[in-house]
Amino acid sequence: MSCDVKQKEREGIINPIFTCQPAGAQYASIGIKDCIGLVHGGQGCCMFVRLIFSQHFKESFELASSSLHEDAAIFGGLGRVEQGVDVLLMRYPNLKVIPIITTCSTEVIGDDIDGAITKLNNGLLKEKYPGREVHLVPIHTPSFKGSMISGYDISVEAFVKAFAKKDKPNGKINLITGWVNPGDVKELKHILKEMDIDATVLFEIEKFDAPLLPEEHAEPHGETTIEDLTDTANAIGTIALNKYEGGKAAEYLESEFDVPAVIGPTPIGIRNTDIFLKRLSKMTGKPILKSLAYERGVAIDALTDLTHMFFAGKRVAIFGNPDLVIGLAEFCIDLEMKPVLLLLGDDNQGYVKDSRIKDLQEKVDFDMEVVLNADLFELEDRIKKGLKLDLIMGHSKGRFVAMDNNIPMLRVGFPVFDRAGYYRHPRVGYNGAIWLAEEMANVMFTDMEYKHNKDWLLAMW
Repeated sequence: MSCDVKQKEREGIINPIFTCQPAGAQYASIGIKDCIGLVHGGQGCCMFVRLIFSQHFKESFELASSSLHEDAAIFGGLGRVEQGVDVLLMRYPNLKVIPIITTCSTEVIGDDIDGAITKLNNGLLKEKYPGREVHLVPIHTPSFKGSMISGYDISVEAFVKAFAKKDKPNGKINLITGWVNPGDVKELKHILKEMDIDATVLFEIEKFDAPLLPEEHAEPHGETTIEDLTDTANAIGTIALNKYEGGKAAEYLESEFDVPAVIGPTPIGIRNTDIFLKRLSKMTGKPILKSLAYERGVAIDALTDLTHMFFAGKRVAIFGNPDLVIGLAEFCIDLEMKPVLLLLGDDNQGYVKDSRIKDLQEKVDFDMEVVLNADLFELEDRIKKGLKLDLIMGHSKGRFVAMDNNIPMLRVGFPVFDRAGYYRHPRVGYNGAIWLAEEMANVMFTDMEYKHNKDWLLAMW
């Protein structure tokens, strides 16, 4: 029995698991209040990302594009950046933060974004908008390397670098959530409230689900403020829930401002949520209350109802964001399942050294593959070559692999556009463990009924 970690053997990408770096930067930007990202590149670099956000959340988000054309490849596109900043400031009087997000085209032609920001700060902003608070933040996210995961990580660090400023201690912790859903943030804030912990949450995205109100217009937007970002330098510590989605920012705060950093593990399942609560308690001195112990007991009871009868021995393939995939794999192992295939879909060479993957290599008692720089063709190819699976876990872009091969699939991760309301439910914490386990079970129960595969187990007996 072994856990093999290997690179995808093919050079090309067929049906990618991730989109590109600028998408991650755009996702971080919509979590900040009074912020609109200006994507410096072709129109599609913004339009298609907005579409994916809208499909996932069923809401529309404010993002802008410098909308380059062919002439920029010869003459450069910095003039479009200056025009874009001017138009945004004229159109949105409350706008304070404009991250300028590069793309593959603008990085290739060599546009000096940092120089353009200096020019704008010394020219347009002083001359046309004197006295107005405006922050231009350069975010370099060339699309020819990395993925939306590294783009998110880079952008969180860029925002913290731009605003963090040392002052007097604030008694708070910084909680960097990583690429999560509004339901996850609500669950994390519920845990913080139960433990009476004051935290700066990067990012506050609960209002991505905008209400319909009779007398006012509500828009989906993030609630993390400039003041929140500035105050991150004064926290008693930082907990980044995901190594690859916010870990850089935590490390920067530690090295620059001596704010102690703890990175991971992603609090998916009972085991990792226990670790998260212990780290919260150790960092703040606050006790883990009986109310959370009760929630833990309810979760264990819910999982026990399913584990031995329905989950034990089931073979699972998981693809998506690396921290999510590893966390789900650990959760599946705790449920007596066998995550036989993990697909991590970008060119990050650090995955091989990840302590969690090394732990899997040392401890799993079944054959497992972890494929780096993977794509969804890798999943389909293995299935066609005889890989037996009882469940696939991943985002909606894997739906056709599941449908074509008649394998049940639980939608989890980003994006989920073919199921209703999944962004409202947590994957983290004890309540997230319940949701995940019960959704996994229900997906498999439906499959058992349609295939008449031991569906007598679902009858009353």
